[in-house]
Amino acid sequence: MRQNDSIKLFARRMTGRLVLLTVVVIIALATSRRALAAGPQTEQCSLAVMTRQRLGAGTRVCDVPTVRSLAKHGHVFEQNQMGMVSMLALRPGYDAAEAVKWFEQAAVRGYAPAQVNLAVMYINGWGVKQNYGAALQWMNQAAKQKYARAYYNLGILYQQGNGVRQDNAEALRFFRLGAEGGDSSAQTNLGYMYDKGLGVERDLSIAVRWYRTAANKSNALAQNNLADMYLRGEGVPQDDAEAFQLSQRAATQGQTGARIKLAYMYSSGRGVERDLATAYSWVAAADAAGDRRGDDLMRNLESQLTKVQIAQGKERAAKLNAEGEGEVMARALEP
Repeated sequence: MRQNDSIKLFARRMTGRLVLLTVVVIIALATSRRALAAGPQTEQCSLAVMTRQRLGAGTRVCDVPTVRSLAKHGHVFEQNQMGMVSMLALRPGYDAAEAVKWFEQAAVRGYAPAQVNLAVMYINGWGVKQNYGAALQWMNQAAKQKYARAYYNLGILYQQGNGVRQDNAEALRFFRLGAEGGDSSAQTNLGYMYDKGLGVERDLSIAVRWYRTAANKSNALAQNNLADMYLRGEGVPQDDAEAFQLSQRAATQGQTGARIKLAYMYSSGRGVERDLATAYSWVAAADAAGDRRGDDLMRNLESQLTKVQIAQGKERAAKLNAEGEGEVMARALEP
């Protein structure tokens, strides 16, 4: 059950859109502190919401006024942070138009993450009129600095044919550059290209290698896709237990395809003891998030559960989605 959603940026309150496509792709904002940067950059003062679960030993965490002050004095890292704060609308008066202003200030100073972020704003028409030409210009500026997230997003544009002629071979080239640069989303999509034989001869062993590389970095889509390989025994020995573990890791991050898969495994007892109530909770969580691919399974489970069990399952599903939304935010805001 390969996920076919495209999360362009964030879920719901993070101004994202959810649409069905042939492969999951994320046109995402970038926050990497490791990108090349020009202009004043003597300090890196990060907001706690931006660093969440990956606070490094030397990371300085600051409040919004401090970050804003540094941003106003030309610090590109903090300008990018302020753009992220505006996109998340964490405080009154922060919005997409404000984000564009902050991203642009850092982008013109050569800060690659901000160049990617500004391109994303143009792609989606957030806070600015949609303009693929401007988006490509900024994305290419970041790519010239060998910024992996830029390669990944360029790959998405060529894969979908947005603003450029659709070209799987060119998409493959950019995904490879991003994958070799360490971007887990590029690694996942490179694996998908080999998995499906898009722009390259199909090679399941290479697909599995890239999926695993990204899955080991906690990329939920890679975990979901690798779980599929283990379920079907494609490119790897068939292994329900491994498929279950991978699906569970992806599902806890809010990946709806993995949640439906996990529900199926609980309902059929594959890789785990059969548990219809738990199966219902997972598929109901995916359904509530807008993924209807498990509707048949959901109706089948409802016919076997009591009204009390169904009510409890929906309550657990709501909690799962609340937790999953936090995970999506944290992942989207990290390099």
